[in-house]
Amino acid sequence: MAEADGTRRSGAADSGTLYLVPTPIGHPGDITLRAIEVLGRVGVVASEDTRHTRRLLQSLEIDTRLLSYHDHNEESRSQQLLGLLREGTDVALVSDAGTPLVNDPGYRLVAAAVEADVPVRPLPGATASVTALIGSGLPNHQFHYVGFLPRREAARRAALTALRASVATLVFFEAPHRIVAMLEDVRAVLGDRPAALARNLTKEDEEFVRGPLSELIAVLAAEQVVRGQFTVVVAGAGEEPADEDRALAHRLTETLVRHGADSRLVREVVQEVTGLPRNWVYEQVRLAAQRSGTGASAGVDDADARARTSGQPDHPPLR
Repeated sequence: MAEADGTRRSGAADSGTLYLVPTPIGHPGDITLRAIEVLGRVGVVASEDTRHTRRLLQSLEIDTRLLSYHDHNEESRSQQLLGLLREGTDVALVSDAGTPLVNDPGYRLVAAAVEADVPVRPLPGATASVTALIGSGLPNHQFHYVGFLPRREAARRAALTALRASVATLVFFEAPHRIVAMLEDVRAVLGDRPAALARNLTKEDEEFVRGPLSELIAVLAAEQVVRGQFTVVVAGAGEEPADEDRALAHRLTETLVRHGADSRLVREVVQEVTGLPRNWVYEQVRLAAQRSGTGASAGVDDADARARTSGQPDHPPLR
């Protein structure tokens, strides 16, 4: 119901409840006792693939009615399920594997249920993104779930470019026929960062490959046919710049130094354009000045050194 302050608190006393129920991502034992209880008690289970879900329910000796709910019927089916909920029928929404709504349909139904003051109860359970993250060996105090990147290379690289400065650990899903191309693009845009490749999570043939992205690519490139379900975890931005940023910084630095620009101006321009760490840019400008033989104009004076040590420029940065 809507409160005076505009917030919503579920829900209408005479309506059913919408349960969001995670299912196994690999091992049948991934399912929780609470999920089994809810699936056996609700009036309807809405699922992406009713054949797949029927097999799961049969293994649990549950015969709850099934309705299909997928990308192609999400809008119309949401209204049908909302009608059942308003009549007092409890509904469980599941995906083929893992937690509903995570890269799966369901948002429209949940949004409609919230708008109609129908109680929504999400159950905790299996999810490949978090499972891969905690097993990756990479920092997990802050992470960004990306899911699937665009299929086309140009769009994929554009999406990765937008993530380049993020310090959060990144989590991706990818299909086996695109995994190598995807990893190559990640390396090209983000650099050869530490990463982990999780394949077939919680299944008997579960596999983790950990190392720089180049090593992950080499492992898959050696396989004649790449198979499996992949979750990729990539470290966030660090002090070492990506290949594309490094190349741009080198070109810009060399050009400005060659034309006699002052070292402080070069650093400010390069940092403004590339967003690279101050200390890295400082070192590249110093090396470029040495190579060009213009150390007098592009050298490091005391004010430069103080600015580098303090982390603050000795005059306002360019805008």
